Amino acid sequence: MVKKKADSIVGIGKKIQIIRTEKKVALDRVANETGFSIDYLKEIEAGSVFPPVGALLQIAKALEIDSGFFLREQESALKKRSKDYIKRTENYAYTTLTPEAENKHLKAFKITIEPLQEHKGVGYHHEGEEFVYVLKGKVEVIVGEHINKLSEGDSLHFNSGIRHMLRNAGKELAELIVVIYGP
Repeated sequence: MVKKKADSIVGIGKKIQIIRTEKKVALDRVANETGFSIDYLKEIEAGSVFPPVGALLQIAKALEIDSGFFLREQESALKKRSKDYIKRTENYAYTTLTPEAENKHLKAFKITIEPLQEHKGVGYHHEGEEFVYVLKGKVEVIVGEHINKLSEGDSLHFNSGIRHMLRNAGKELAELIVVIYGP
């Protein structure tokens, strides 16, 4: 029932709003479950902000739905338009490398980040683990209060339950592979 109504609408923010409303989940509850502000959640639902992967995972968990639902549906809509299915947030883009993994614990993404850009808003955290491998450029992965500086060929494996942020620390486009494991 929830899925059918949400399927007919392309925007992820609108899908989140429809599912949240149908399940009678208050924004306040989603904010408490994810750590995001109500204003940020409203921006997502309004479509003025496209949330990064970590945020989508947290929102899906708060709404008690399959975490792949938002990503799978967005990819499907973009494929129908014959476009490369790259999702853009304000400062970076990501391509799903495991599009058929919606019911799996492991999901992989190729991420590109514009020079000297970072996540906007609060840091992200989601249950599980995360692995980052830098293909090109220089990035900083802030895990809690610790700053990890990574260059081409470097990798990092960390507890994604700790608030974390990703930042391109260089003057060129950064490309990385991010693998997320969620129990």
